[in-house]
Amino acid sequence: MAKQSVERIIFVLDDNQQFRESTRWLLESMDYQVETFSDPDAAITRMEGLSDKVESVLLLDIRMPIMSGLDVHDIMNKKGIALPVVYMTAHGDVPLAVTAMSKGALTFLEKPLHEESLQKVLQSAFSETVQIRRSVKANNEEFARTRERLGKLTRRESQIVQGILADMSNQQIASEFNISVKTVELYRSKVMSKLEAKNAAHLVRMVMTCAPA
Repeated sequence: MAKQSVERIIFVLDDNQQFRESTRWLLESMDYQVETFSDPDAAITRMEGLSDKVESVLLLDIRMPIMSGLDVHDIMNKKGIALPVVYMTAHGDVPLAVTAMSKGALTFLEKPLHEESLQKVLQSAFSETVQIRRSVKANNEEFARTRERLGKLTRRESQIVQGILADMSNQQIASEFNISVKTVELYRSKVMSKLEAKNAAHLVRMVMTCAPA
């Protein structure tokens, strides 16, 4: 894989030294910058001070002796540390996986990590949509305002937003929801005003930042 022009860091938090070392080797072979931690507090401090300009992902062990991965994620959410989180476990514990996803985890991988699966997950984690979502969520006030605006949309306005997200023309939206083009234009204007979106691209970006992580 070619080296990235934008700095990308993968943080690995796991209590097993051998696993940390092998995971570092695997990730560095993919040309990623890697920082590993066994101490949750040290990892949290490092991530809290991370620049918004650095794209980053956390590979987080779900079972650790002092502080579990779920506890770490709770602290991150309280502190506004909005890195995409990928949980790791050797147990394949489905209830834990469900809890992890409810906290906003990107996905869940079983140990030992397989290169192909890991590569796919990292491509998703470093995608523009996920990283934009991260930067917006780091600003809790802005994220809350966007969520509030979306919550005030009517059913018809939400349908118009769906059409815009699907890159449909006004004619296609009208046909899809059995309304006139003039009605689409009217509701489209209302949506842009309610969401305070500058244009369609800005609207899509705003909505995607509030999608489940």
